[in-house]
Amino acid sequence: MTILEAKAKLILHPVRMRIVQTLVGDRRLTVQEMGERLPDVPQATLYRNLNKLVQGSVIEVVSQHQVRGTIEKVYALVKGEAGLSAEEFQKSTKEEKMSVFMQFVGTLINGFGSYLNQDHIDLVKDGVTFRQVELYLSDEEFMEFLQSVSAAYRKAMQYEPAEERRKRTVSTIIIPEAKKGEDH
Repeated sequence: MTILEAKAKLILHPVRMRIVQTLVGDRRLTVQEMGERLPDVPQATLYRNLNKLVQGSVIEVVSQHQVRGTIEKVYALVKGEAGLSAEEFQKSTKEEKMSVFMQFVGTLINGFGSYLNQDHIDLVKDGVTFRQVELYLSDEEFMEFLQSVSAAYRKAMQYEPAEERRKRTVSTIIIPEAKKGEDH
């Protein structure tokens, strides 16, 4: 297994990916705060996967304080390590890229399966959607589109969990059309 595949396997594990997502946006959280955001993850599972992310240098302890005789640690993402860098991905082989993509898609499948396994679901009320659209954009138009999507993500990521809010996972996959005349 290559370094890229190992890093992808570490991050793209369903529970670890959710832990990483709780810290996106420069959040700094204790284990208790993470547990409040991930109520379906048993505490032992949370600690085990958090430790793997710390050992893999994806998450780090940024501060500690004493709370009733115990040390409470505050965690944050290590800058630049919460995902696969463009450089790491660019240097990887076709097989490694496909392996990382398949792991990512696997996490989507697991999440959708968990949603479907509930006793009562309402796809419309819950806002479940998946679709594919074809956009014809110049490179400049595409970059403008990406910037507007990124701005919308950043704004929505500022909202903290609350009674009236329900977590929704939004995943984006952009695949450009293969250039005509090139080998596939």
